[in-house]
Amino acid sequence: MAVTGCNQCIKYTLFFFNFIFWLAGGVILGVGLWLRHDNKTSRILMVQFEGSQAPSTFYISVYVLIAVGAVMMFVGFLGCYGAIQESQCLLGTFFTCLIILFACEVAAGIWGFINRDTISTEMINFYDSAYIKAVEPVDSPTRQAAIKVLEVFHDTLDCCGKGDDPSLFTQLTTAVCPNMHMREALTPKSCHVKLRELFTEKLHIIGLAALVVAVIMVFEMIFTMVLCCAIRNSPPY
Repeated sequence: MAVTGCNQCIKYTLFFFNFIFWLAGGVILGVGLWLRHDNKTSRILMVQFEGSQAPSTFYISVYVLIAVGAVMMFVGFLGCYGAIQESQCLLGTFFTCLIILFACEVAAGIWGFINRDTISTEMINFYDSAYIKAVEPVDSPTRQAAIKVLEVFHDTLDCCGKGDDPSLFTQLTTAVCPNMHMREALTPKSCHVKLRELFTEKLHIIGLAALVVAVIMVFEMIFTMVLCCAIRNSPPY
């Protein structure tokens, strides 16, 4: 059996949307790999202090994004092939995969909205723990280790200090922000602000990609149902 007329138009429209979905999966996979290997986030998240690694919540989110991109590419290919072959079995499998992906995306979106400040807050707390040790008046191996941790943050983000303790700024810039100490500006850029900006920007990219994919998935589910009904009602050869 083969669909004709308007239903054939739906068939090729579905193929087009599936192709876009497959491309979107590739884009999300690429974005995930970029976020994983981005120089700024990589340098900061690889820092260790007192035997503790920087919080890895961000990387967990990125790994999920990479997995979603790979699954989307597979599902998109399945949808393209099912549409061209007019296979109810393949289209049914594709529709089921879409529902599962859409449910997971909604759940991930709700979780991300609730915990949108968690990543930056964890990194700020990690920074503050090193900051407290770095400004201690007594020199020690722990203080030197803390200064090295802060140097990574300051060099990567072009910031210095928490921005709420001017009395310690001269001491801190002399110890770990020599480049900033030489500048004319007397007020440092707060690392708290820089950390929030860094991860907020990344989360906006993820959120925009998820929104575009969700819209595509809704259209695909509609066209898949219509095409399946058309194939079922088409007369045999």
